[in-house]
Formats: sequence, structure tokens, C-alpha cells
Amino acid sequence: MEELLDEETGLILNRFDYASAWQVGAYIQSVAAERELPIGIEVSHGHTPVFLALMPGATPDNVDWVRRKRSVALRFHHSSLYMRLLCESKNVNFHPRYRLPESDYAASGGGVPIHIKGVGVAGAVAVSGLPDVEDHRLAVAALRSLM
Repeated sequence: MEELLDEETGLILNRFDYASAWQVGAYIQSVAAERELPIGIEVSHGHTPVFLALMPGATPDNVDWVRRKRSVALRFHHSSLYMRLLCESKNVNFHPRYRLPESDYAASGGGVPIHIKGVGVAGAVAVSGLPDVEDHRLAVAALRSLM
């Protein structure tokens, strides 16, 4: 978990706008196309989706998963993977602990908040369709591409 916190500290961007959101989404889409990954991708500015795509092999469920992972990242200002691991480390169930409906929140890796220097969280990137740690890594790699 400390590694994830360090990772978040190293992912603070200087700026983020709709063009940046498209860059992040296009990066993930390009990697997914090259590797034939059946994923859903969402990049939001605040709670507003700016980039949303389903790659071949993904399902409509992936759209719901990226929305739910984004909600966790925006609410807690931590990755959805961090929140999953935090709850596991304390042996608590995420949804009852935070009184959040499963239909709107998913503490499963792949949702990463977008932190802006001097501003705070301005959006999130979310990936769904791979094992959750791989979803997380792909989202982080996309944010690093902006740095």
C-alpha cells in the first residue's frame, strides 16, 4: 500500500483539461489495440466522462465497472486498488464500511484519480476488463505519458 501512495505522489500533473483527457484515453486505446485487450476505458474531468471507449471483446458491463471505479477514485482521492487493499488489510467490507451502494462504487483496481499540482483531484482514469492490478497499471502508465 505504501508503494501505491508513493505512486500517487509521483503522478501529480501540472495541468489537466479535455485535450489531456483525450491524450490519456488515446494512449490506453492504442496499447489495448496493439495488445488486443478487451477493456473498457473512461477518462473523466470531474465526474464528466470526456473519453469513453469499449475495445473489441469488452462488454457493456465494462462501462459500468469504469464508472464505479471512477467514483471510488473521485470520492477518496486514492486509487480504487488502494481502497481495495486498505479494506482487505483491515478485514472490512468496503461497501458497508463506507455506506456506499455496490451499484455506484467498485473498490477494484483500475480507477486512478488525476491530481493537479496546487488544485487537487480534477478527474479520474478508469480501466476495466483485465485483472484489477493490470487495469491499475495501464491507467497509471497512461497518466505517466502526460508527464
